[in-house]
Amino acid sequence: MTLPFAGRRILVAGAAKGIGRATVARLVAEGAAVAALDRDAAALADLATALSGAALVTAVADVTDAAAIQAAVAEAASRLGGLDGLVNAAGIDLVAPVDAMAPADWARVMAVNLTGPMTVIQAAWPHLAAAGGATIVNVSSAAGLAPLKHRTAYCASKAGLQMASKALALEAAGFGIRVNVVCPGAVDTDLFRSYLEGAADPEAALAAVKARYALERIASPDEIAAAIVWLSGPDSSFVTGIAMAVDGGRSFH
Repeated sequence: MTLPFAGRRILVAGAAKGIGRATVARLVAEGAAVAALDRDAAALADLATALSGAALVTAVADVTDAAAIQAAVAEAASRLGGLDGLVNAAGIDLVAPVDAMAPADWARVMAVNLTGPMTVIQAAWPHLAAAGGATIVNVSSAAGLAPLKHRTAYCASKAGLQMASKALALEAAGFGIRVNVVCPGAVDTDLFRSYLEGAADPEAALAAVKARYALERIASPDEIAAAIVWLSGPDSSFVTGIAMAVDGGRSFH
């Protein structure tokens, strides 16, 4: 039986942990050759060990370093023989009242969550355009659909990524590239657990988060990866320019 992603070559940025790692695992299981990019060399090495035998290459680079990203993407495309898809899963959070948010805090969130994906897209663009039928999936957040208190920078960065992706979908269509966005809610990742650990009462904080969701629970990374992989594959061939909420009902609840 031919696997659905056989012959496809996909770059995943922010690949070493959480949603990115789950996405890499799903892609290789479905037959894709994957380039995993992350700034965390140790976590990338652990990923490579866990997926030993898979068609996987790794590259260490920070999405805020344009020169490093350009070099890493070029190397990944060379090693895979091209790129048919891109997933931007790198991201950071910031919980801070507006009067306690330093200009550097705002700039860092925008650099990682909004400028970072565009930097990776620009580096990958020639390879994606040459492939024909390529895909881009950007990981935003339900916080870009329905805002959260004390997350002004985070919400703005994620909403900006959604609109940038929709505008890019119009441009990319002429090159046969589909561009879509996945908007997760709370997901059981290191990033989410660090938020809970920083709360005065972690149990109360977790209960408050769950109460925002119609499904009253936290997602697993694999549940978000399933949506990313669908948007990267042939079953979504007539889907472009959408922001898909995969958030347990938070953005309407």
